Amino acid sequence: QVQLVESGGGLVQPGGSLRLSCAASGRTFGISAMGWYRQAPGKQRTLVASITSTGSTNFAESVKGRFTISRDNAKNTVYLQMNSLEPEDTAVYYCNAQKWRLGYEYWGQGTQVTVSS
Repeated sequence: QVQLVESGGGLVQPGGSLRLSCAASGRTFGISAMGWYRQAPGKQRTLVASITSTGSTNFAESVKGRFTISRDNAKNTVYLQMNSLEPEDTAVYYCNAQKWRLGYEYWGQGTQVTVSS
């Protein structure tokens, strides 16, 4: 099993910044990719950004140029730096880890991000 613990959510004004962190523990060997998804009330959970173990990244169109994702493989931690936040970014953000060879997927409990004045 892999456990994912998120931190860094909160309330921020439009135009502000937040950094989310997600630390993986347990059977972390073989994690192929880690990333962040978000789910707003009444909407489906969607990909925000992901990064593979080799550093390849993928972003939702709505966050390109505003969010960056990075990964510390030694610490099994992934970071999401969110800049120029907009009210539309308000959602619960979930950390995700995948083991492609085994077809396994893991989720964190989620952290609330609220962008409001």
